[in-house]
Amino acid sequence: MPMIDVTARAGTFADKPGLVKALTAAMMKWEQVPLIDMFTDNTAAFIHELPADAFGDANGDSNHIRVNVLTPVGILDRDKKLGVTRELTEIVVAAAGNPGLAARTWVLIAETPDGGWGLGGHAYTNAEIAAEARRRLGRA
Repeated sequence: MPMIDVTARAGTFADKPGLVKALTAAMMKWEQVPLIDMFTDNTAAFIHELPADAFGDANGDSNHIRVNVLTPVGILDRDKKLGVTRELTEIVVAAAGNPGLAARTWVLIAETPDGGWGLGGHAYTNAEIAAEARRRLGRA
């Protein structure tokens, strides 16, 4: 159940709802979670637009995209992290309509500690998340 935050210069993305759908679908695929409400309702993306003068690199360029992914610890192994980084870059660059942004897109993957993923007022461990998913699938 990742949280995805995309930060870019205002006007970078014309179809923000389409971008959110593509990002969340990609993350659910890489996390290999079933299509149940526990995951579809709680895998979310947030698009943050900043004025061009609100951020920049050492050269003063603000034509960048930052994608922060927060996911429970251990869900993504090295191969999945490589795949997530590649695919999310492709998605945001396509949504921006600017292939040159690929070299200026940062994908940062952070993991919450086991027991640090709060949902509905409860801090779930990975085992609890898996048990709840099995219960909802009828395989408790």
